[in-house]
Amino acid sequence: MILRKIHAGSGRAWLSRVSSRQEPCFFSSVPNQPVPPLAQTLQAYLKALEPLLPPEEINHTRRMVQEFGMPGGLGAKLQMGLERRARSTKNWIAPWWVQWAYLDSRQPLPVHSNPAISLPRRDYNGWRSQLLFASKLIAAVLDFKAKINTGQLPVDDLRGKPLCMELYPLLFSSCRIPGPKHDYVAHYGRSRRSPTHITVVRNYQFFQLEVYNSDGSRMTESQIHSQLLRIRSQSWKTDKEPMGILTSEHRHTWGQAYNRLLKDKLNKESVRLIETGLFSLCLDSPVMRISDEKYASRKAAQILHGGGTFSNSGNRWFDKTLQFVVGEDGSWGLLYEQATAEGPPIATLLDHILDYCEKPDPKRAPLVPLPMPKKLYFHIDREIKWDIEHAKLINDLDVNVFNFKRFGKELPKQHKLSPHSFIQVALQLAYYRSVMIRYIILFYHRMMFRGGRTEYIRSPTNQTLKFILAFDDPSVSVRNVTALKGHGIDSHLLGLKLQAIEEGLSVPKIFMDTAYGLATHWKLRTGQVPANTDSVMCFGPLVPDGYAVCYNPQADHVHFSITAFNCCEETHAETLAVTLKDTLCQLQELLQPTV
Repeated sequence: MILRKIHAGSGRAWLSRVSSRQEPCFFSSVPNQPVPPLAQTLQAYLKALEPLLPPEEINHTRRMVQEFGMPGGLGAKLQMGLERRARSTKNWIAPWWVQWAYLDSRQPLPVHSNPAISLPRRDYNGWRSQLLFASKLIAAVLDFKAKINTGQLPVDDLRGKPLCMELYPLLFSSCRIPGPKHDYVAHYGRSRRSPTHITVVRNYQFFQLEVYNSDGSRMTESQIHSQLLRIRSQSWKTDKEPMGILTSEHRHTWGQAYNRLLKDKLNKESVRLIETGLFSLCLDSPVMRISDEKYASRKAAQILHGGGTFSNSGNRWFDKTLQFVVGEDGSWGLLYEQATAEGPPIATLLDHILDYCEKPDPKRAPLVPLPMPKKLYFHIDREIKWDIEHAKLINDLDVNVFNFKRFGKELPKQHKLSPHSFIQVALQLAYYRSVMIRYIILFYHRMMFRGGRTEYIRSPTNQTLKFILAFDDPSVSVRNVTALKGHGIDSHLLGLKLQAIEEGLSVPKIFMDTAYGLATHWKLRTGQVPANTDSVMCFGPLVPDGYAVCYNPQADHVHFSITAFNCCEETHAETLAVTLKDTLCQLQELLQPTV
């Protein structure tokens, strides 16, 4: 087996390879997701509420939780239902989680759901180098896909245990499909004749680009480059009707427009070619540059949502699982749809792309004629034109990206502290100083079970609250271990609630309690995305009055992205960024006091 180890001890996370034999099955030794003990979850839930609620409210909720969890009570009945479900499925919570967290949501995908990763600017400026790099990137992704297909991809490993990799094959030729009440995901790569094309978007115009030769071999970089030149020659002017902007709408609105769009045979064919493509490549115009200081923030925003209706947002199809963005000014990154993709597969894919891009093109282009890339046309009637004109992407997101250079993950490690826990405490203290109220924070984590998705890790504890109020010593790492073991409380509570609904019962009172509403109003959404490069992930807050913070700790610096909504007067990304920098410096002073 080839192992890709993710070392998580002391908060460290980096990738290494240990080679032995190939293992084509990604999940044979991965256990099924366990159902945590009911009493354990309820006790942990009450403990999580302690730093958030006054004593009288805690006592009210405690009585409600005790009634729910009493032997022979409603909680025990629902627990038995979950355990039956766990015995008959590989993962009792994953389908519910994907449906509840993603597919049932009616919020627009850009900002509210799809994460983006902005990578270091390439050393070029101009369309010629843009197309050369884009050709290399396409070849790298196809090479990654070939390794998945042949079982040569290293298996993810955490603390010596393999992780489920069932999502890897689903990254390609998949797409989210909008619906009026809920969405679904279509996976076209499982069909007998798997798609062999990608979609290229330039100046709001979509093209079908075949990336395999007639004999089934992958096209070389030079072949791909010649095809991209052809696409550029067919897309000199910006299309008057940016079809892609429709996918940025609220899901209900886009679902209705989608059904109108597919009534026309030409439109249906074009949409299906976008949906079935292996992935999309977005050839963007340069990022609008105001100042060097704000360039990183604008670059991240452009990868995330395209920069707005009159910038590059029309170059996206936000439903697509994988979209790579390559700008004329050297900016690049990727955008992914979360109902299918997760952080670990995306990080592995990016590592492969970066390694591949350092190597010369290994193949010589065969002397065979190539078919002209097919431009996708749309018949735009009065209704569709109205849909496009009213699908104006609201650029309401405040994005602040910065590189904290005073220290990196080595500093806390020198003092036997987890870098992740250290940064989490800094975030909580900075948030408290910014808004001076109590709050909730979360962190996504990959679970070590078949079909496993993400779990919330609740960082606020009485210890961290005391630290924030008294600047004392924190301890939060136990939350990570609990989630890794499949004993996170939020998935279990959600499962109990959905089990009641599935059995035709009323929603239990514990979930109607104001404490539960407070506990699931995520005002601070955070994520650690460690990578081997100076990249930064960016996503929007989960609630209108919240923040989203993502960080990538390196040895001697840390990359941060902070987002907030402009419509909320209480949140300001720049204010939190300044406060976070000051807080990190003060924590450094605490560890390394100056004489």
